[in-house]
Amino acid sequence: MKNFDTRAYNISDFLEWSQTGLLELSPKFQRRSVWTEKAKSYLVDTILRGKPIPKILITQTLNVGRNVRTVVDGQQRLRAILSYINGDFKVSRAHNREFSSFYFDDLPDEIKSEFLQYEIGVDMLFDLSFEDILDIFARLNTYSVKLNPQELLNAQYLGYFKQAAYSLGFRYVAYFIEGGVVSEKEVTRMSEAELSSDLLGSLIEGIQPKKHIPTLYKKYDDDEDNCNDAAEKFDNVMTVIGEIYPSEELKQTNFHRIHFFYTLFTSIAHCIYGLENLSDAPRTNINNNNIGQIRNSLDEISARYDEVTARDALAPNDEYRDFIDASRRATTDLSSRKLRTEFICKKIRDAM
Repeated sequence: MKNFDTRAYNISDFLEWSQTGLLELSPKFQRRSVWTEKAKSYLVDTILRGKPIPKILITQTLNVGRNVRTVVDGQQRLRAILSYINGDFKVSRAHNREFSSFYFDDLPDEIKSEFLQYEIGVDMLFDLSFEDILDIFARLNTYSVKLNPQELLNAQYLGYFKQAAYSLGFRYVAYFIEGGVVSEKEVTRMSEAELSSDLLGSLIEGIQPKKHIPTLYKKYDDDEDNCNDAAEKFDNVMTVIGEIYPSEELKQTNFHRIHFFYTLFTSIAHCIYGLENLSDAPRTNINNNNIGQIRNSLDEISARYDEVTARDALAPNDEYRDFIDASRRATTDLSSRKLRTEFICKKIRDAM
């Protein structure tokens, strides 16, 4: 039999309950408050942007004629919100440039009012014993899927590199899906974020193995300048790729394969900007006058790959031998990625 109701309360309600002793944030079954300031900032920014946050689970009991609300799930979210209102921290510039210089009391009155009126979904439990509440809390922490590496990074980092990578992933996810680089199902497990992180990292440090992604999150978590500069280059490279291959046409080539797409991206990036750990090469001015020539060269590479892999044999002196080998084995290793990128860069320059 159902013993809860779903409701919505304003942040101002939680604030009032906290100030009057009617909100219990430290029940025995809750984790301690362990959120970092970055995690708190990210939550507050979500509210400032008017986006939804997960529901809170609360039990309500009568104590000396007053309703006392005890938080079963959501303690750290509420602590972060109340701490922000109390003036304990500002929102990080990595999350919200517009309001990063303000404590809550210094926000424009309209923004403060909207913040306090923000509604949080609540499941309110009634007439449950302590044992029942413990059971509910245990169940909440049982039905979870094991996180993949990218999902773990999403949970662990909240700084500039993550914000740039995720913003770019959101911006180009439609192209990635329509072009066949990732699937909608894969996106539900953050494949577009993993790809954009990998590509963004190449613009900062040059080509690296895929396993280097966690290092990028850690190293550039507080590095606004490098992340912003790389994000601008990322947009420019994607613009060129979109001109060469509209998404529906990309899907008809081998460049829709994710390791091929990585190489297409790094090749264009190296031709335009030069990547850190690749051989020096003259910068290439890619424009409408030579897009067609570049497309022809890339189409030839894709066709040759199909031709060779279909017969599964290469002539001893075939110039594609090493490229195709690096496209079929250890595809995310540093050496394979560098070889493929330098090969395609040479083909692009030869075509112009």
